[in-house]
Amino acid sequence: MSETGAKIVVIDRAGERHVLETVEGWRVMEILRDQNTGIEGICGGSCDCATCHVIVDPAWADRLPAPRDEELDKLDELPLIEKTSRLSCQIIWSDALDGLTVTIPEAA
Repeated sequence: MSETGAKIVVIDRAGERHVLETVEGWRVMEILRDQNTGIEGICGGSCDCATCHVIVDPAWADRLPAPRDEELDKLDELPLIEKTSRLSCQIIWSDALDGLTVTIPEAA
């Protein structure tokens, strides 16, 4: 997918590690969903369903833009979240994120 070779690392629900191709400007949710990682993204990225919940590797958490109130409110509706939980629909991919590592948590 990526012309520059930037990759995202995903740990799926089975604990398996995948290195995925990326597309500049796409939502991380779209990248994960389109490569069959188990992310649903039912609302298509409108921050309305939280089916794209991921846990960002702590080494990356401070390198991403801070979540907006809308995202925090939606995360608060989930039964289990981590300190670095994010909605992947709210993270816009740029090649500066090359190597970003996220874990797809168990479904609630």
